[in-house]
Amino acid sequence: MTRALRAIGLMSGTSLDGVDVAMIETDGERVTAFGPSGYRPYAEAERTLLRQALSDAVGMRDRNARPGVLAEAERVVTDAHAEAVETFLSGNGIAGDTVDLVGFHGQTVLHRPVDRLTVQIGDGEGLARRLSLPVVYDMRAADVAAGGQGAPLVPVYHRALARELDRSGPLIVVNIGGVSNITYIDGDDVLIACDTGPGNALLDDFVLQNTGQPFDANGALASEGQVDEGWVASALENPFFVAPLPKSLDRNHFASLSVAGKSPADGAATLTALTAATIAAIAPLLPKRPQAVVVAGGGARNPTLLSMLRARVAPASVESADALGWSADAMEAQAFAFLAVRSVKRLPLTFPGTTGVAGAMTGGVLAGGPLS
Repeated sequence: MTRALRAIGLMSGTSLDGVDVAMIETDGERVTAFGPSGYRPYAEAERTLLRQALSDAVGMRDRNARPGVLAEAERVVTDAHAEAVETFLSGNGIAGDTVDLVGFHGQTVLHRPVDRLTVQIGDGEGLARRLSLPVVYDMRAADVAAGGQGAPLVPVYHRALARELDRSGPLIVVNIGGVSNITYIDGDDVLIACDTGPGNALLDDFVLQNTGQPFDANGALASEGQVDEGWVASALENPFFVAPLPKSLDRNHFASLSVAGKSPADGAATLTALTAATIAAIAPLLPKRPQAVVVAGGGARNPTLLSMLRARVAPASVESADALGWSADAMEAQAFAFLAVRSVKRLPLTFPGTTGVAGAMTGGVLAGGPLS
């Protein structure tokens, strides 16, 4: 296959907010066209179920097992993704038979690469049947089985975007979802990636528990609080933050970090500062200090977080992906469309510098194929 494919990407991240949908046209090397994007939020009952699924998955040893509520959660995740695609197609006047492929990440409920274990719930075969479209799913498992971290997966897409920029010097693309991760790009040959630490997960959980709101909209609560720099410094003593690259995290890796006893505003400010500090702490581990930081994901919509990040990475610039003509909101969904195309073309998804796998390797499972 050499032609560009019209692919839809689906992403449901560790922040448990909903399903992002995006369409691109790509040959797996470059993006030839950007299509529309969409979003299907999880209802509160669905979020509650997914939080329980995260808890029930903690003791898993078999990635195919579905203990506790996981079987029910998998049905909900699959249905939500199907609805997201159906609404996206009808809302944008796109005929299903004009789409070549769907990239389906699923919902991560456990990520423990040290045990060669990663679990993304979601029935790829069932989704393919419902949509009557080929679906690529389970894109992390092959890398983890081969000894890689299985994350981040998006760096190869970041590199495709960066190729179109007229920039000199190294840059990092930061995705701030439930967990934060970075891609370090210096020309076409240097691609390094890793998770950096808590993104929005700790903050979202704290805000939900203390205010009933699912997240700190626009960083408003954190902007009213005082950062406990001593607490942040103590949290940064965790050995993960100085561990060599690549490295990855489960959403609940830092669940024991607590700002209990602080006011909602001070707790939010301190946890927001932790996210910024952990991203900044990656710079000394990189080959060169980045000259620019491009922020995508939910964190790109938090001006308080961006301000804290600017203060900690100066003199590097900090800008939202939107400022470059990219999509801060849809980037990960776009990436899974891109990865799906690379998967069916048997192009590498992961590399030694991004996941620590021994050699560049592809991944993913195709359901509902072959492609026409």
